[in-house]
Amino acid sequence: MKRRSTRYLCAAALVLAAWTAIPPHAFAQAASPIDESLNLAWVLIAGFLVMFMQAGFAMVETGFTRSKNAVNTMAMNLVIYPIGIIGFWLTGYAFMMGGVRAWPALGAAQIGHTELSLSVGGHSWGFLGASKFALASVSHDPASLAMFLFTLVFMDTAATIPTGAMAERWKFSAFFIYGLFMSMFLYPLYGNWVWGGGWLSQMGVNLGLGHGHVDFAGSSVVHMTGGVTALAGVIVLGPRIGKFRRDGAIGALPGHNLPMAVIGTLILAFGWFGFNAGSTLAASDARIGVIAANTMLSSAAGALTALLYLWQRFKKPDIAMTCNGLLGGLVAITAPCAFVTPAAAVLIGIVSGFVVVSVVIGLERIFRIDDPVGAIAVHGGCGLWGALALGIFADGSYGEGWNGVAGPVRGLIAGDGLQFCAQLIGVAVNLVVIFGLAWIFFTIIERTIGNRVLAEVEWSGLDSLEMGSDAYPNV
Repeated sequence: MKRRSTRYLCAAALVLAAWTAIPPHAFAQAASPIDESLNLAWVLIAGFLVMFMQAGFAMVETGFTRSKNAVNTMAMNLVIYPIGIIGFWLTGYAFMMGGVRAWPALGAAQIGHTELSLSVGGHSWGFLGASKFALASVSHDPASLAMFLFTLVFMDTAATIPTGAMAERWKFSAFFIYGLFMSMFLYPLYGNWVWGGGWLSQMGVNLGLGHGHVDFAGSSVVHMTGGVTALAGVIVLGPRIGKFRRDGAIGALPGHNLPMAVIGTLILAFGWFGFNAGSTLAASDARIGVIAANTMLSSAAGALTALLYLWQRFKKPDIAMTCNGLLGGLVAITAPCAFVTPAAAVLIGIVSGFVVVSVVIGLERIFRIDDPVGAIAVHGGCGLWGALALGIFADGSYGEGWNGVAGPVRGLIAGDGLQFCAQLIGVAVNLVVIFGLAWIFFTIIERTIGNRVLAEVEWSGLDSLEMGSDAYPNV
C-alpha cells in the first residue's frame, strides 16, 4: 500500500511539473481516451479550416491589387505555403514549441523537450525552444504531429500578411528568402515567448503580472507579428510608383476585382472559426460556443462600424473598407475571444472598425506609407488592440490556472490591472523586437539582392516581366 501511494505521489509530481511547462495555447485538462481522440480530430479539422484561409487571403489581396500584378500576388500567396511548411518543419516548430513537454487534451505522454533559458533575479526565463527539429524526436507522436500542423497554419497566416502590404513591387526572389526567414525564425521567436512557455508567458509566475501575456488564438502572436513585419518591409521597400506625387497629391491605384476580395473576405470569416474555436485544443471544452459567438459578433461590429462611418463621411458605402472592418473585428477578438462576454465582443469589434479606418488613412496621409490592401491596419493595428482588449475586458469566467497562475484570467474592469500591464508589455515587445529584426532583415536584403523590381517591370506589371505569365491574356 505504501509503495502504491509513493507511485501515485511521484506520478502527481510529474503531472504538476509537466503542467507548469505547458504553454498557454495548450491549456486544457487531461482528457479521457475517448475525449483525447475527439480532441485530436477537432484540432486537425480546425487546422484544415485555417489552411483554407490561404485561399481567402489570396483572393482578398489579388482583388485589392491591379490586374497586371494578379499572377504575382496569387503566386506569393501560393508559394508562401510550401515555403512555410518546409521552413517550419526544419527549425520553426522546434524554436517555437521545442520546450513543450505535453499536450494533455490530446493524450500526449511526456515528450523530449528543451527550452533555452536564462536565470535572472532568481527566476528562469525561457527564450527559445531547442528540440524537435525536423520533427525527428516526435515522428511517431500523433499529438505532436497534429500540433505541428495546427501551429504551422497559424504561422502561415502571419507569413502571408506582408505579401499584401508589399504587393505590386516586391521582387519574387526577395519574397522567397523572406518566407524562409519568417517561418524558420522570426514568427517562432515571438511564438515561443507567448505560446511555447517563454518569458512573456512567465511574467505572471515570476513577477506577479496577472497570468503573464495572454493571447488565446493570436491577435499579437499571429496578426500583430505579421502586421509589424509588413510595416518594416513597406518602409524599406517604399511606395508604388505613382502613389505619392511630388505635388503632395495621393494617387488612386484601385484594385481590379472587388467581388473577388469580398468572396475572399467571407472565406476568411469562415476559416476564422477554426482559428479561434480550434484554439481550445479540445472539442470537449464547452467554451467553444462562447468563442464562436464572440468571433461572429466582433466581425459584424467591425464591418458595420467601418461601413457606416465612411458612408456618413463620404456619402457612399465603401465596400472595400467594410471588408477590412470585418477582418479587423476578427483580428481583434482573436486574443480575448475565450475570456470576454458577447457584449464586450461587440464593443471590441466597434473599436476595431474605427482602428482600421483611422490607421489606413493615417499611414497613407501622414506617414506616406503605401499598403495596397490595408494589411498593416487590419493585422497590426487591430492585433495590438485585441491584445490590449483582453487586458481590459477579460471577465474572470475562464482560464483557471492559465500559465501556471492560480485563478481565472481577469482584466482591468474585473479588477486585475496587472494583467493589462502584461498585455501592454507583450505588444511593446512585439513592436520593438519584431519590427527591429524585420527591418534589419529587409535592409540586408536591400543591400544584397534588392527587395524591389526594376521600375520598368513595375510600370509594365509584374505578371509579364517578373512571372512570365498573365492572369488575363485575352483582355
